[in-house]
Amino acid sequence: MHEIISGLLEMTGFSIVGWETILMWMIAFILLYLGTFKEYEPLLLVPIGFGVLLANLPGAGLGIVANELVMNPDGTYMTLIDIANNYGILNFLYYALIKTGFLPPIIFMGVGALTDFGPMLRNLRLAFFGGAAQIGIFSVLLGAVLVGFTLPEAASLGIIGGADGPTAIYTTIKLAPHLLGPIAIAAYSYMALVPVIIPFVAKLLVTKDEFKIHMRKMDREYPPKHEIKHMRVVKIAFPIVLGLVVAVLVPSSAPLLGMLLFGNLIKEIGPNTARLADAASGPIMNTATIFLGLTVGATMTGEVFLNLQTIGIIVGGFLAFCLSVAGGILGVKLFNKFTKKKINPLVGATGLSAVPMASRVANELALKYDKSNHILQYCMSSNVSGVIGSAVAAGVLISFLG
Repeated sequence: MHEIISGLLEMTGFSIVGWETILMWMIAFILLYLGTFKEYEPLLLVPIGFGVLLANLPGAGLGIVANELVMNPDGTYMTLIDIANNYGILNFLYYALIKTGFLPPIIFMGVGALTDFGPMLRNLRLAFFGGAAQIGIFSVLLGAVLVGFTLPEAASLGIIGGADGPTAIYTTIKLAPHLLGPIAIAAYSYMALVPVIIPFVAKLLVTKDEFKIHMRKMDREYPPKHEIKHMRVVKIAFPIVLGLVVAVLVPSSAPLLGMLLFGNLIKEIGPNTARLADAASGPIMNTATIFLGLTVGATMTGEVFLNLQTIGIIVGGFLAFCLSVAGGILGVKLFNKFTKKKINPLVGATGLSAVPMASRVANELALKYDKSNHILQYCMSSNVSGVIGSAVAAGVLISFLG
């Protein structure tokens, strides 16, 4: 009887379940809980959380394997068919779609088709705070090097401060692919926690009077000197001109930024390209998000996640995120010292790529101090510029370190 019971146990996964496996299950359940019940970025956290669970099912062999296991003796990679035969569907999807850097630009195309650059074009001076918010990327990069990360690893860690999951994934694929799992988890988790992080940092740095700065009253008191008369033409020309300029100055940012601007262009052209915009922002983006979430989550095996380096990434990512919010706020506070037309510092707090969640959170925070102070359109100016800023920052890092 003892031998029968032992044989049955060996047939199941119980014989190989250790504390590491149980801990990874708990992490998967936390991500699924945040996405399902707290509704924090459910389109991302649910696939990622379930991918973590799949990767840590005992004996299932669904976790993403290391590069060395899919390489031939001559240094070339196995064919995708061989990868699928030997390591299963998730490894096939990972090496076909993630490792090649295919999915992040596709998602950026969908983001572009959902983005309206109008608020930024009407308030161009507010767009500069999207640049100030990138300070978290480079501050944490330097700090990570000091504590022992290599420059490429530190750059991949710092990019979490841009609050842009696809950008973080794309940068990490190019610079430190072995850190993809923990960096992606940290990036998307902190994006989901924007409703917590922005108020936390803002309340540390912004005074009560600054929270009450009324942007519309400032506009009435100091009306803009120039207004865009042909906005539709400008919105169509903008992605074309910006794409050319940035591609010439920072070519390595073109895969992300180019697809973002293309998606925006087909949206702004109107009815003639509406089907393309609907496809980019709907079925294509949704399919890409599913595959990205599952495969990124599947990189999170216990061996990869449970080490000191991962703890450093979690801590460093949080610091990068907070410093980016603080950088935008402090940029506004500095600007206010030299101008009569004041800007609410919450506009600077949204210089991240977490569009439009960051803007909504900042607007709700402003309304708590003044129920008539709607600053959403102003926040979007900084917010959408942060998308461009993080993509350019990623391009710069890849150019120097890739």
